[in-house]
Amino acid sequence: MKKVLLLAVFALATAVMYAGGYRVSLQGQKSLAMGHTGVAVINSSELVFFNPAGLVYLENKLNISAGVSGVFSNVSYQNEATGAATMTDSPTGTPLYLYASYQANDWLAFGLGVYTPFGSEVAYEDDWAGSHLVNNIELAAIFVQPTVSFKVSDHLSFGGGPIYVIGSVNFNRNLNRTLTDLDGNRAEVTIDASGITKWGWTAGVMFRPTEDLTIGANYRSEIILSAEDGDADFENVPNSPLTPFADTTFDASLPLPAEITVGLSYKFCKKWLFAFDYNRSFWDVYESLDIDWADENIPDSQNLRNYKNASTYRFGLQYEATKMFTLRAGYYFDESPVQAGYFAPETPRNDSNGYTAGLTFNVGDRFQVDASFLYLRFKEVDASYDYYFENGVAAPFGGQYKSNAFVPGLGVTYKM
Repeated sequence: MKKVLLLAVFALATAVMYAGGYRVSLQGQKSLAMGHTGVAVINSSELVFFNPAGLVYLENKLNISAGVSGVFSNVSYQNEATGAATMTDSPTGTPLYLYASYQANDWLAFGLGVYTPFGSEVAYEDDWAGSHLVNNIELAAIFVQPTVSFKVSDHLSFGGGPIYVIGSVNFNRNLNRTLTDLDGNRAEVTIDASGITKWGWTAGVMFRPTEDLTIGANYRSEIILSAEDGDADFENVPNSPLTPFADTTFDASLPLPAEITVGLSYKFCKKWLFAFDYNRSFWDVYESLDIDWADENIPDSQNLRNYKNASTYRFGLQYEATKMFTLRAGYYFDESPVQAGYFAPETPRNDSNGYTAGLTFNVGDRFQVDASFLYLRFKEVDASYDYYFENGVAAPFGGQYKSNAFVPGLGVTYKM
């Protein structure tokens, strides 16, 4: 069973989906301001996420970083042939992170991270034209990651550790395009699951051939979250042998794809730092979104997704303007994993361009305030989902989608 509706959603960690697939790239204010580069940048305990091998190179014995972003996003849909149009009413998402690193000695460091790299909150108008596919969805994933970093030499280090994932989901859609009760209310289903957990792992390497040049690579494993006995609530279903929908439970699973990031950073002119990351996400693991109902009278829901592997190209610059201020800017291009004919409105995302900026304000020697801003613009797309079937007949759903996101972020770093 493969399905896209399971992950961890907590009130303080809800993320709005705006990256490729249901990936959320907001894992550190310093890194985000530089185009979300970081696999070869040694600046703070954000390395717990970006490349734990670098923790052993941090200058301070203790380094703690925490931050939160506000995600303001929208999706507009229009079909010129039918006249149907709508815009999502998505609440503000607040993905967060907390990292800490401790330098045990010259060659060994430990780290701990809590962050939210996957998630979505999308809400369309009730009974809109695509309500048989989705009305609203809330999903996210919280990762808890202890790490260890050790230095082989002054030029080479390794790091990694296990990842513990906690997940849940809430999803609502109409049962089909026409079914109503006697009062004309559309028949719908809401599924809800929580307490989904799974283990994964991450590993990284960092090579510093010179003082100014750093090369890094990091890998995070695939994680399959499986829900068992989730709750399914059916409403407004007419009482008929032809509509055997009754409250029940369900099983389903969701793949969080493996990904690898490689990159470099280069310091030049004393105060400037350039960084480049290449990320490859192995989305081809996500083949279908299926729901297996416990009630055998209800036909299982099978929905093809057929994602493809996708790449992200990230560029960043950092300038140490004064002892008090460090300025940053960046850009990234994020490929969508969605193929033609599989564009479903619960993941209404196409290729995107991300423009970033930010700064660090040094408040004394130990405390920093980090700020970032991201403007994410998605390529306008005329796309369809061609694999919805009703009564055995294909009923494609398509139209024009436009979307963007504004993401301000604020964080703090403490070191001693």
